[in-house]
Amino acid sequence: MASLQVSRLVLSSSSSSSIPKAAVSIPKLPKFNVMVPKIPIKKQTLSVKEQSFELESLPLPLKQRRDSDPIQRARLVAVLEEVMDRIEMHKNIGEQRNNWNSLLLSSVNMITLSAALMAGIASVNVHGGDSITAVKIASTVLLTSATSIGALMSKIQPSQLAEEQRNATRLFKKLRIELESFLRENEEVNEEDVKEAIQRVLALDKAYPLPLIGTMLEKFPGEFKPATWWPENKQRNPKTGLAKGWSQELEMEMREVARVVKCRDAEEYEKLGNVMLKLNRFLAISGPVLTGISAVSSVFTGQDSGLAGIVAMTCASLAAIVNTLGHGGQVGMVFEMYRNSGGFFSLLEETMKSTEKRENGQVFETKVALKLGRSLSELRDLAKRSNLSQVKANEFASKLF
Repeated sequence: MASLQVSRLVLSSSSSSSIPKAAVSIPKLPKFNVMVPKIPIKKQTLSVKEQSFELESLPLPLKQRRDSDPIQRARLVAVLEEVMDRIEMHKNIGEQRNNWNSLLLSSVNMITLSAALMAGIASVNVHGGDSITAVKIASTVLLTSATSIGALMSKIQPSQLAEEQRNATRLFKKLRIELESFLRENEEVNEEDVKEAIQRVLALDKAYPLPLIGTMLEKFPGEFKPATWWPENKQRNPKTGLAKGWSQELEMEMREVARVVKCRDAEEYEKLGNVMLKLNRFLAISGPVLTGISAVSSVFTGQDSGLAGIVAMTCASLAAIVNTLGHGGQVGMVFEMYRNSGGFFSLLEETMKSTEKRENGQVFETKVALKLGRSLSELRDLAKRSNLSQVKANEFASKLF
């Protein structure tokens, strides 16, 4: 076996030596010696420094805005909370003063008519003795009380007080909607916005005060004056005051509408306001005077002549009628309505004539048309007709002179 393996190894070695070998010659590429300059590298310790944003390096307006935006927004939210509180207060007090009007009117009329009936009984039963004297005294006391209560009602005008609180509630609700819309649409709140909101709240407080003593509005002024519930119009920065949608044609249209409103509607409401003021003053004086005459006449009832009883009964009945017309008809409320309408026209005129346009022109035109009870086409036609009539009047005046 060993000899066989040795012979196999010899044969395999001889056969492998006889196989030709294929030699592949690969050309050698030339050597390029590229000299790369060495860059000296210093050992440095790389440290990452946090970038500090200091407010001192920022411009002053940006610095103030970053400092004050959250604070000013919180201040405006506080103003909004006060507005919501005032809405509730004016609403509750308005309901209370409306109850005053109805309850006091019913009480005064019942007292007056009861006392008139007693005065009539005392004048009929002349020889009644002590019972008639008691009736006379009761009638006099009741009529004196009715005179005092009537004079108090004429002084404070509960129906007018209730209308003042209703107007204040409506205007504060409008202010609340505007503040909520402003906070929802604007992320940045400036100090100027907060001051404007505070001024509007204080102007409403002054126009429609809550307390009766000391700050109550004059119910019988010398002449009719429209209500003023807005602060003095101060021009803001033009960059923040201008709005889109305004054109020269629209501005001329609004100015013409303001002139028409002033010449027609405002003057008409002023005349009606003066009429209601005089009527309210007459009724407010007549009621207590008639009740007082009736109280004095009731003292002399039961005499030989029945004239005192007739005067007492007649004046008491007339006083009840006058009180019903004055307080039941709510003449003071009507006067306050005209006063508020006059203030609305004054505000509309001031807003349209103002050079500051912070609201979109088309939106403002729509609001004006709705407040005046007209459509947009009717409002534009009104301005055009007024402008044409003004031009014709000027041409006629130029021909005359």
